Amino acid sequence: MKFTDGYWQLRPGVEVLHPVEVDDVRADPEAGTLTVWAATKHVRGRGDTLNAPLLTLTYSSPAAGVVKVRVEHWAGARPRHPEFAIRRSDVAVTTHVDDEAAVLTTGDLSVRVHRTGPWRVDFESRGKVLTSSLPKGSGVATTPDGPFVHEQLALGVGEKVYGMGERFGPFVKNGQTVDIWNADGGTSSEQAYKNVPFYVTSAGYGVFVAHPELVSFEVASEMVERTQFSVAGEHLEYYVIDGPTPKDVLERYTALTGRPPQVPAWSYGLWLSTSFTTSYDEKTVSSFIDGMAERDIPLSVFHFDCFWMREYQWCDFEWDPRTFPDPEGMLARYKEKGLRVCVWINSYIGQKSALFAEAVEKGYLLRTTDGGVWQWDLWQAGMGLVDFTNPAAAAWYASKLEALLDMGVDCFKTDFGERIPVDGVVWHDGSDPQKMRNYYTHLYNQTVFELLERKRGKGQAALFARSATAGGQQYPVHWGGDNDSTFVSMAETLRGGLSLAMSGFGYWSHDIGGFEGDPDPAVFKRWLAFGLLSSHSRLHGSSSVRVPWAFDDEAVDVARRFTRLKLSLLPYLGAAARDVVRHGTPLMRPMVLELPEDRGGWDVDTQYLLGPSLLVAPVFSAERETAVYVPEGTWTSLLDGEVVTGPRWVTQRHGFDSLPLLVRPDTVLPVGARDDTTDYDWADGVTLQLFELADGHDSTVVVPAADAGVGASDAEFHVRRTGDEVVVTTTSDRAWSLRSGDRVVRFEPGTAEGRLGLAR
Repeated sequence: MKFTDGYWQLRPGVEVLHPVEVDDVRADPEAGTLTVWAATKHVRGRGDTLNAPLLTLTYSSPAAGVVKVRVEHWAGARPRHPEFAIRRSDVAVTTHVDDEAAVLTTGDLSVRVHRTGPWRVDFESRGKVLTSSLPKGSGVATTPDGPFVHEQLALGVGEKVYGMGERFGPFVKNGQTVDIWNADGGTSSEQAYKNVPFYVTSAGYGVFVAHPELVSFEVASEMVERTQFSVAGEHLEYYVIDGPTPKDVLERYTALTGRPPQVPAWSYGLWLSTSFTTSYDEKTVSSFIDGMAERDIPLSVFHFDCFWMREYQWCDFEWDPRTFPDPEGMLARYKEKGLRVCVWINSYIGQKSALFAEAVEKGYLLRTTDGGVWQWDLWQAGMGLVDFTNPAAAAWYASKLEALLDMGVDCFKTDFGERIPVDGVVWHDGSDPQKMRNYYTHLYNQTVFELLERKRGKGQAALFARSATAGGQQYPVHWGGDNDSTFVSMAETLRGGLSLAMSGFGYWSHDIGGFEGDPDPAVFKRWLAFGLLSSHSRLHGSSSVRVPWAFDDEAVDVARRFTRLKLSLLPYLGAAARDVVRHGTPLMRPMVLELPEDRGGWDVDTQYLLGPSLLVAPVFSAERETAVYVPEGTWTSLLDGEVVTGPRWVTQRHGFDSLPLLVRPDTVLPVGARDDTTDYDWADGVTLQLFELADGHDSTVVVPAADAGVGASDAEFHVRRTGDEVVVTTTSDRAWSLRSGDRVVRFEPGTAEGRLGLAR
């Protein structure tokens, strides 16, 4: 929200109180807090303390390298919930107060409140100021819409801001106004399905605004030299999170709000959908599944979209008997083909559903202030909303899904969760409707994901979720929502995924070919390469199917090529996923996240790194010519072995069966022996491919056991280069190989050491 009219004036009806000087400071070493009372006018005598509000700023730390800030006007307001769950850890906090400053330190991060001169609060780390709250930075505003509290944190010259959820506009957020407010707005507007009040900057820090309700960001917009964030009410809480790198920021942030878990190996394979409004029955579905097999395109998951249930009855969780008279038998037949099954759900109960009356009777639906059930006709006639703040309602909803799991369903597409009313409604636990707008999806996805974990086991749960907020990364996978079948929408879809990656989400997918409309074959084929080099890959559309042969024969070849390429990369992807679970580092990494030292990549939003070593640059045109930004060093095409050096922009030519897919220099890339399934021992027969290894290279490559717990049955390879020879030692009892260029050396099971001479 903007409070000013230009630099000098306030907007009509707006008054703002700013701290101008420190009145008093109190350090509490036992509590690890530093409390500052700030006067909102200069106090020259006792009389100036009358009719003069104080602002209270409290600094503390939930974890090393994280400073919590609470800015407060009046403290007597009734607490409103829900709040984001913050995971705290043991942390040594020190405070120091003298005549010049009051300082709280946690890890390498300090907050310094200056006690002399104009109002200034500095956040410092490793000998430098990361950002500051300067005069007119903190403020309590009185407006025609009620009270607000805002903060403005300074931006340095050239500093870039990223994140704030899955946003489809420019990847760099400078100059934008961003409202954290979940909405079903597609991918071509400023609205977003996944709003996260958290950002990361190129200066090596992050900021998390710990409010589930609407948070408004003005990123170098209202004040071009600052990032402002504001919330309604009398207080504001935010966390400044130290780096020094963006990866370090994400690691600390996901430690606070929850790490993404391991997802099952089968989820990395290709998912195929019925599409949304297309006509289908078991015969149709079987023709899709068999058609993929006949064309030698490995399929991992089949997804049934909305009309697996009867129209007007979403959700009743019952198969439409007109088209699926034998669902148990059908699912068993698909399981015999090695497939997993996903079905569409949402958290709404249409009035025609038999479950509606049951939910009303038991009080499981959101109520209105007059005691009735909240309903509308948008999406489903007379639909009500399951109230997940009621534990009994959540358990009831989960029980309906459990019956489907017992029938043979493996996972759920948790659609919607954004259109949550805020006026005239009452939640079971008294939650504030404004806060529940964004938070609802968290409870929805949590209910479903925890059921899957309970029934299938940890590491075997996977959703396909559309909406989310902070902490939602704990319930993967998320997909990009309703995009269009155009190259422009393909590019905006990628921008959304990159922004979500900078918001702590480790896995992400999107509708290959676009959701709305009928994609041109060129769009579909280019999107295939992009989608199958994303963390998760799904063929899905709205009113038309996405089976490759619906487009042309070349689309079949492209689908086969990139599906099999992805399956062969599972040893590499599985290892990269360990960083998701342990450190919160996403599988799809924006250039600034993986290579923050390369300023040439800070603005690049048309490519990414898949894991630490594969640079993927989707082609957003039917033309062969495309541009890719190549970072420093000699990078090698994984597809044809050509090398290119950076840092520079390079123009290349690629057919539909190709794209810039470059391997980072000094990389040992583990490639699997199979490319026809996810269900294989990734270490058995693995080939370690060597790319531009530096003399003195010394690394350990871990090939995880598919679907095993961390550390279980992993294969480790210690790789060293000395001069023109590479020596590998391993305790793996499987066969393995070394490859450099066209040279391959194979080793029998149990071989503990292998060598490969490098060509001069």
